[in-house]
Formats: sequence, structure tokens, C-alpha cells
Amino acid sequence: MKPLFTHWIGVFVIASASFVIASGCSYYSFTGASIPEHLGTVAIPLVEDNTISTVSSLDAEMTRLMIDRFVRQTRLSLETNESSADALLSVVISRYENSPTSVSGNEQATRNRVSITVTVRYQDQVQNKELLSRTFSAFEEYDPFDPSQEETAAFAALEKIADDVFTAATSNW
Repeated sequence: MKPLFTHWIGVFVIASASFVIASGCSYYSFTGASIPEHLGTVAIPLVEDNTISTVSSLDAEMTRLMIDRFVRQTRLSLETNESSADALLSVVISRYENSPTSVSGNEQATRNRVSITVTVRYQDQVQNKELLSRTFSAFEEYDPFDPSQEETAAFAALEKIADDVFTAATSNW
């Protein structure tokens, strides 16, 4: 009985070693991010805001969120020169909508929803390959009686989008 047990331990060790060797061509971090080994730098230009919204700093906030995820949560370093970067992450805010979701008996909004859509393109400039090209959307509700909550809701929606973008761009599913 012992030789059969020893055989399975050997098979397990060989399979584990093969997995470690095979997965050595990409970087894995504790956040679950998988970055191709040949990528060391990323350029993240200021997010382009093509919407008309009352929140004026959507572009700066989304840029900050993308840098936080791609630079602070991976081994990638930020490159300010787009053409020198190994990877380029371009984000465009293409839609901003603010609409009521709940109305009182006197036809006054009691809840509003901010919905934001962004278009993302993540390019491997070393191998001239598109890693991600997709649209992401998220929403957040707020109390319309407190106008300052619109910005809070918009930033919360951007946070959700940033998480989704990071997961999609760094997962090898």
C-alpha cells in the first residue's frame, strides 16, 4: 500500500512543479492581478470626459482611480511618455446620466441615480496587441434634496467602474 501512496505524492509534486513553471511567464500579485512578464511600465493619460455633467472633476478622479489600481496594486510603474510605455491605458467617459428613480406623491424626486459609462482601451505596446477594449457602466443612487450627494454618487460609480476595469484587464479568464 505504501508504494501507491508514494506514487501519488510524486505525481502531485510533478504536477505542482509543472504548474509553477508554466505560470512563470506572467506576474501575479496578492490582488489577483496577472500582468504579462514583459510589461514593466504603463502610461495612463488624463481620462477624457466627453459628457456634460454638473460634476466637473470626473476626469481627474477616474485618472486617479486607474493609477491607484494599475500602479499601486501591481508591479507596473507609471510612465508619463505614452510612446515609451510598455502598456497604454486609455479611458473615455462617454455617458453621464442623472435621473430620478423614485418619485413622491406630489411628483417630486425622492431618489436620483447617477449612471456613468466609460470606454476603455488597454494596449500592449511591446507586442502591439490589444489587451482590452470594452465599455463599462455603473450607477449609484443619492438623495436629490442634498445636491452635494451627486458628486459623491458619481465618484462611487467611478470606483465601481475602476474595479471592473482593473479586474477585466488583469485577469486571464
